Amino acid sequence: MVQKLIYELNRDPAVQAAFTADREAVIGRYRLTGEEAEAIRADDIGKLYILGVNGQILMHFAAWRGLAWDDYIQAMKDGLAEHGPVRGGLYAAVDGGRGGAV
Repeated sequence: MVQKLIYELNRDPAVQAAFTADREAVIGRYRLTGEEAEAIRADDIGKLYILGVNGQILMHFAAWRGLAWDDYIQAMKDGLAEHGPVRGGLYAAVDGGRGGAV
């Protein structure tokens, strides 16, 4: 569900406006784990990457939240250092989840 939320934020100006106005209300529409919700609240790109959010979706979310490309890549690397290997999704299968995608 976290990827669905991010996808909709990336594509729908109405969802973006609602998120900007009341982040908690938008988060509440999705069945997120506590970790996912906290990462969304904090715009924690590194944590979202570790949780398995696809990089193609995540990069657009990061840009919308104001991160430059180099900062986006660094956020993923920092996520690996801080939170450990990628836990889910496609990147968990790359390089044993150690971050072979970045």
